[in-house]
Parts: sequence; C-alpha cells; structure tokens
Amino acid sequence: MMITTIQIRDNVKAELDRLKNPNNKTYEDIILYLVRIREEQKRKQKALLIEGCKEMAEENLKITKEFEAIENLESWEW
Repeated sequence: MMITTIQIRDNVKAELDRLKNPNNKTYEDIILYLVRIREEQKRKQKALLIEGCKEMAEENLKITKEFEAIENLESWEW
C-alpha cells in the first residue's frame, strides 16, 4: 500500500478537524466519508431529474391528447 502526502491550507485542515468524530479517526476516513456523501447526492439528484422529466412528459402527453380531441380548431378559444 502506497501512502501519499497532500498539501492543504490551514483553513481546510481546520474544517476537516471540525468534521472529526469517533467514527472518523483519520483525515482519510473523513475524505472517504465526504466522497461517499457526494456520490450519494449525485445519485439522488439524477433520480430527481429523471422523475421530473417523466412528470413533464406525462403532462405534455395530456396536453397533446387534449389538442387531438379538438375536432375543429376554429371553435377553440385562444
């Protein structure tokens, strides 16, 4: 296993220290935790976008069907 040293500013280290708890004993633990949270948020955002697109598509289909149901567009009130 290879160990690498990274450079971070004091304010970043202070934020990492602030995030430490009994479950996160090392900076690596904290960084991995943050990466997992980010990936989870990306999955949730993607799911929300997909759901929103499905809802919009359903609404567009309803509108299209309403227009198709109109026999004479001249009687339509604009």
